Amino acid sequence: MSLIAVTGATGHLGGRVARRLAEAGHAQLLLVRDPARAPQLPGATVAKAGFADGDAVRRALDGIPTVLMVSASESPDRVDQHRAFVDAAAAAGVAHLVYISFTGAAPNSTFTLARDHWATEQHVEASGLGFTFLRDNLYADYLPAMVGDDDVLRGPAGDGRVAAVARDDIADAATAVLTDPDTHAGRTYDLTGPAALTFHDIADVLSEATGRTITYHPETVEEAYRSRAAYGAPDWQLDAWVSTYTAIANGELSGVRDAVPVLTGHPATSLADLLRRRRDG
Repeated sequence: MSLIAVTGATGHLGGRVARRLAEAGHAQLLLVRDPARAPQLPGATVAKAGFADGDAVRRALDGIPTVLMVSASESPDRVDQHRAFVDAAAAAGVAHLVYISFTGAAPNSTFTLARDHWATEQHVEASGLGFTFLRDNLYADYLPAMVGDDDVLRGPAGDGRVAAVARDDIADAATAVLTDPDTHAGRTYDLTGPAALTFHDIADVLSEATGRTITYHPETVEEAYRSRAAYGAPDWQLDAWVSTYTAIANGELSGVRDAVPVLTGHPATSLADLLRRRRDG
């Protein structure tokens, strides 16, 4: 079996994929910024290479045909980091790059960070690399953390719907593509949950799972900026936070697709089932 390179192995998504590849007996190279944090997995070696360090990335990826590129941490220069990594992968002779993108990636996406993903996708295509884009919806795993200490879910999402997807489903889908890249060459998959929920629906599911009464308050955009200003985040980060909700209000995250069951062979995980597994696990 060919060696597979995985970025983001110290994080929630890349780490899930790396564990799945190890369990299936695949040899892999984990590209990380801090080798001390890399998971210890059978069949895995580790290389220190941040996205922006083109020379280190090129050396690490030399001779490796397939790479998982988990998007870099949110930052003002994230697209520049992505371009540097893609260029280094192309220079190293990588044949196929699997990029973790976002639903509705476009230059005019309401969700500001989806524009970064569009710019990255464009650069990958221009590089000549073989590719597969996995456009994830909002992570369902994040939804419980969006509830305030007062058990209120706040945001300017109106009555919009979101087809939030479980990270385990994304990891399963990514593993399927990485282990059979030729089948998925040139394809873009929207990874979603099995249903599109309003935030009222989400509050009801969270209430049932926790035994608490959780409610949804549909903020105005102005209220959303005011309620988040206390965190002291830079303007670009505030815009990203708020536009997560306004993208939902605009219907940009509501589409339900069948890519998860098609790629993984199992149904997409509902929010209720995700919470049940977390509670019972």
